Amino acid sequence: MAPKAMSYKANSVIYFKGDASEKIYILKTGRISLTSEDIETGQEVRDFIQTGEFFGVKSALGRYPREESALVLGDAEVVQFSVPEFEQFVAQNTRVIMKMLKVFSNQLRRIHVRVQNLLSQEEKSDPEAGLFSIGEYYLKKRMYPQAVHVFRRYLTYYPSGKFATEAAGNRTMAEQYAQKYGSGKGPVPGTPAAMAAPAAAPKPSAPELSETAKLYYNAVSVFSQNNFAEALKQFKKIADAGVDEEYTVKSLYELGRCYFHLGQHDQCIRHFTAMVQSYPKMPDLPDALFYVGQCYEAKGDEARARGFYSKILSMASEDNPIRRKAQKAVRTLEERKK
Repeated sequence: MAPKAMSYKANSVIYFKGDASEKIYILKTGRISLTSEDIETGQEVRDFIQTGEFFGVKSALGRYPREESALVLGDAEVVQFSVPEFEQFVAQNTRVIMKMLKVFSNQLRRIHVRVQNLLSQEEKSDPEAGLFSIGEYYLKKRMYPQAVHVFRRYLTYYPSGKFATEAAGNRTMAEQYAQKYGSGKGPVPGTPAAMAAPAAAPKPSAPELSETAKLYYNAVSVFSQNNFAEALKQFKKIADAGVDEEYTVKSLYELGRCYFHLGQHDQCIRHFTAMVQSYPKMPDLPDALFYVGQCYEAKGDEARARGFYSKILSMASEDNPIRRKAQKAVRTLEERKK
């Protein structure tokens, strides 16, 4: 697969706020605006996309609903990327990280001077420090799911970076807060209220990023470049070693994804079935079930596929993107029967 060129007429909509999609776009020609709410005032904000600028990045990479609507003001041509295509492009061109920072800053620049200053001097800026700063900003604003995404992305691109230890600690903290509070609630990290919250309180000093963690994030980077065979070898090595339970479970999950993308559907089904039995409360359970459903669908067993999609609908929350994928998959199966 390769990025796809697409054309849109004036007054059309590329996507609406709240849509679930894993597509990323870059504007070639035309005029496009993003309509959203200011995260501080709640007022409507319109940002105009410049030629050569990416949009739809945050929600696609973070796998959460669109935070804005993309409106076509004048006939436009865009290039559409899937997430793997975009990540492969980023891996080959580090300057794209600066464009990612610009996308992140559209909402932040009105109230976060540090990010704005960073982006106003691109030739002198440090994309590594920029990604870390944005993660810190989201954490302080109690936008925990976004913070989790940014810190994970930082550790993917900079597994041995100068902020890796802090990023790993902040990622863990954001994951705990997101699970307990969601977004927009809970204590602000670093305040007395946060320190008094034992279930999610940050540790006084974040531990060094372990060798296992570095191996894991290196494998994630390989996976993001669509090198699934090599990623499979690396994740299997981590899982077989069993040194760190957190990364053992994460690597086992990624192994299943590798099998799926390699077209090894029977192996993927066996792998995820065994994993669900061993780790029935794993965080990625709905996603694992979705891959199993996709495998059965690819094998032509639509009845079993529907069963797994239905299971996801019975357990996943309304705002979980995987629920929307399962709903769409069920609708597709129903349409085939007509």
